[in-house]
Amino acid sequence: MKLAMDAMGGDHAPDEIVKGALQAVKMDEDLSILLVGDEKRIKPLTENHPRLEILHTDEKIESTDQPTKAVRKKKRASMVLAINEVKEGRAQAIISAGNTGALMTAGLFGVGRIKGIDRPALAPTLPTIHQGKGFLLLDAGSNMDAKPEQLLQYAIMGSIYVEKVLGLKQPKVALLNVGEEEGKGNDLSKQAYDLMGNAPIHFIGNVESRDLLEGVADVVVADGFSGNLVLKNIEGVGMSLMSLIKKEMTRSLYAKLLGLLVYPKLKGIRKLMDYSSYGGACLFGLAAPIIKAHGSSNSTAIVSAIDQAKIFVKQDIVQTIQKTVLEMNDKETK
Repeated sequence: MKLAMDAMGGDHAPDEIVKGALQAVKMDEDLSILLVGDEKRIKPLTENHPRLEILHTDEKIESTDQPTKAVRKKKRASMVLAINEVKEGRAQAIISAGNTGALMTAGLFGVGRIKGIDRPALAPTLPTIHQGKGFLLLDAGSNMDAKPEQLLQYAIMGSIYVEKVLGLKQPKVALLNVGEEEGKGNDLSKQAYDLMGNAPIHFIGNVESRDLLEGVADVVVADGFSGNLVLKNIEGVGMSLMSLIKKEMTRSLYAKLLGLLVYPKLKGIRKLMDYSSYGGACLFGLAAPIIKAHGSSNSTAIVSAIDQAKIFVKQDIVQTIQKTVLEMNDKETK
């Protein structure tokens, strides 16, 4: 298997990107990775590993760049060239920790959408209080507005991914809403609820945001605006909580001594609630596997994103989504 990586995207590029890629190929003798970026900066980090190739370019898309403009103007940017490798069939998946909007735009321009999917969705796996469980949230900010039919497509894509990748039979799919009862929410929520209830998924109904970390659902569907609010809120609450605990544990000598005793447990909780440790966010709905790693990813997070891409390819998620959606559309037209 060959993957293409945007080696220049992210806060710690290319050092942590290349370090993660090197760890990944050392652990999997069937894996090769094409690193796209500045060869002068990348080459010294590769240890001349035979399964790490380099495609040189001096151009990259910055986190502050306007996505569509950057993709159209910077045709030799590392992200754009990495996606082109998949488009041309020289690699099977793309991983980038760079500009999210640009990655989605470059994916749309480069590989296009899956047949039957109206709009792609950004789908990170977020933590729950249950060790290693997590839940898939989509859309987390790719499209601020959505139609009921698009939320249905998100539900189907999410259900397929969780079943194939996480091995959960009949994953529980829920619709993010302001209440659990049927009939709650705005027109979008009510119409999407009806569609999901008749779809080939295990739909459990509405879920409120306060219950998400309890792991009540395996897949949570929302429009991009609401989903992004949830994503940022979970991240912000986690950071603020750890900051508050740290502050309280340094107020006095007694608190510091107590802190030494509970620090290992707190460290474990922090790791559990760090959503970047679950790998990257999938860009569902595009005609090739594209993984968006967290912008601050270290080498460990990059390895997790690579593992995610490998499973995406091995389980043929893209084709499974396309087949399911087209079959469902055929039944509706008959």
